[in-house]
Amino acid sequence: MTYDRPDLTIISSDVQPGSLRWRSPSNIALVKYWGKYGDQLPRNASVSFTLDGAATDTTLHYNVRKDHGQGVDVQLSLDGKLNEGFSTRTAKFFERLLPIYPFLKQLSFRIETNNSFPHSAGIASSASGMSALALCLVSLEEKLFEPFKDRAAFFHKASYLARLGSGSACRSVYGGAAVWGKVDGVPTSSEEYAVAVTEKLHPVFQTYHDDILLISKSEKSVSSRAGHGLMEGNPYAPARYAQANQRTNEMVEVLKRGDVERFGEILESEALTLHALMMSSQPPYVLIRPNTLAVIERLQEFRSSTGIPLYFTLDAGPNLHLLYPNVDAASVKRFIREQLLYFCEDQMYLADRVGKGPEQLEVSVSD
Repeated sequence: MTYDRPDLTIISSDVQPGSLRWRSPSNIALVKYWGKYGDQLPRNASVSFTLDGAATDTTLHYNVRKDHGQGVDVQLSLDGKLNEGFSTRTAKFFERLLPIYPFLKQLSFRIETNNSFPHSAGIASSASGMSALALCLVSLEEKLFEPFKDRAAFFHKASYLARLGSGSACRSVYGGAAVWGKVDGVPTSSEEYAVAVTEKLHPVFQTYHDDILLISKSEKSVSSRAGHGLMEGNPYAPARYAQANQRTNEMVEVLKRGDVERFGEILESEALTLHALMMSSQPPYVLIRPNTLAVIERLQEFRSSTGIPLYFTLDAGPNLHLLYPNVDAASVKRFIREQLLYFCEDQMYLADRVGKGPEQLEVSVSD
């Protein structure tokens, strides 16, 4: 599929200044995407839960350019302050989109964005940030040109654009659960964009909790972008890709039938496999911290003694996501407060759960 649209050009004098605003959540991968090829395409399929509280609120202001430059004109402010690094990154992203959206170079953009969670909190800010920005851009396309034939087409394109900025961001444009990559049990699945599998979720997973323990808020030593690149020389990569594809297919079925035990088994194995791949890369690197392991041991003891299906996962960092059913929330939160906060930096954790997905918001008068 190609979304290249040389016809999406505008006559600048016809366009009035305007603003669009989306709030988009982050997501937590249940089966991990690790390794890519081509233009941000995944080496294996993945499936994720969309979060609720951890989100990015982005407002896209646009106006007709006066200088008619050849490149793009973008400024981005994070939490009310102009951020040169993010402005440069966003400008490069817009330049990549020029074959799809030629009109971008005819407008100037001012972007205001903020996160509901602290930076380096073990939550994928690139997923929420890029998905929010992609949703603003697709809404802009509709505003300047014509509506999409249906909402599925709208979100497919938003997911496609988000993927070009951050692979995992393509899953954040949907609520509940989403898959990215070809999955046998999901006929509409694709490597180019994610699709929702929310309608397949058993009721127990629709209200699932995800509490994030902040073991460390420090910047990780190896970026996810670099980690993906190191998979190219990893001797275990081919077996891993096959395993992940098989597990994604199985996880979709597990989510459908509500099997919380099998869910947890796959979840934890995926987390440890991800970090084993990092340790077997060349050069190898370790992102898990001693307190990460201490919490895992306490968690496994708690699960064994209580029978409560509390399981963990990890992204590419030391911070733990604890996933469990809503019926067990009181017991788990007491366990976190009494036994696990000691291992967290500043004794911090973030309580979250499976969410309903992005939301278009009214632009505030102050914007």
